[in-house]
Amino acid sequence: MDKISQALERAGFPGRDSYDLPTSAKVFPDGTHYRVELSGIETPAVLIAAIDEAKKQGVPFHRSVSAVRGASMLTREQLTEFARIAYDNHVEVIMTPGPRPTWYTGRQIATPEGAISGLRLRGMDMVRHYLMEVEKCVDIGFRGFLVWDEGVLSLLNTMKQNGDLPLDVIFKVSVFAGHANAAGVKVVESLGAGSCNPVADLTLPQLASIRKVVDLPLDVHIQLWASMGGYNRVYETPEIARVTSPCYFKMEPGPGLAMYMPWGTSEDGLAELAREKIRSSKNIIELIGEVCPSVSVSKQEADDLVVPLPK
Repeated sequence: MDKISQALERAGFPGRDSYDLPTSAKVFPDGTHYRVELSGIETPAVLIAAIDEAKKQGVPFHRSVSAVRGASMLTREQLTEFARIAYDNHVEVIMTPGPRPTWYTGRQIATPEGAISGLRLRGMDMVRHYLMEVEKCVDIGFRGFLVWDEGVLSLLNTMKQNGDLPLDVIFKVSVFAGHANAAGVKVVESLGAGSCNPVADLTLPQLASIRKVVDLPLDVHIQLWASMGGYNRVYETPEIARVTSPCYFKMEPGPGLAMYMPWGTSEDGLAELAREKIRSSKNIIELIGEVCPSVSVSKQEADDLVVPLPK
């Protein structure tokens, strides 16, 4: 075991998980430690509800992971309205190009055993369709996109270097990419990821070992759907922020991902769920302020947020 640990350390990785839970010396550009991210913001009306609740509760709402069902479910007019609302309220948007792999040709991923093979884009036609969606959303003004395929992540950043995509576009690696250790997260960072959402049930020592070797923000689930385990890590948030800074706290209560699909929860239901997520975020911010006041949250107007630039 010692020999293997030494080999890992020579390769630039921790020899084991970081049980000493060191305080991260890394922060966001504004000097803060954590931010708030909400997924499932599917339509302009749901975005308005989240922003309204954030203002009502007096808390920031930094990042919206949007159109989880796929941006192809929204019209250009809806997408333009979405970009304008986010711009006016200084909310960073990570748009989800669609259609999603679970709602496309090829259903291996939807079977019990196929699920362990990973969520990937099938063939170059599907990659081309994904890129068409990215191009459309860039043209409308969006600058952040969700990616769950390392090959496509590499391709996207090559396209930036070649001038086929704007240099200010960023990519968030989804939890569905399935990364769960420092080596995997280091790979996606090297491929140009702007942030990474590792699997949702990592322990604090496991998260700390990832932070030792990467600089990009980690997107950490605090609440998780019932269909993926269903837990609530609210009381761990002071330590998570201290150890993994800079990080986005991600709120995902509810029965499962299917509630975001077109046949799932109604727009009114998603709007109320967004408000609930904001209220949960307020609880976290208040708890961290009481337990660990040296750990700070970004203000809404943080300069480095990649907000849409509607035309």
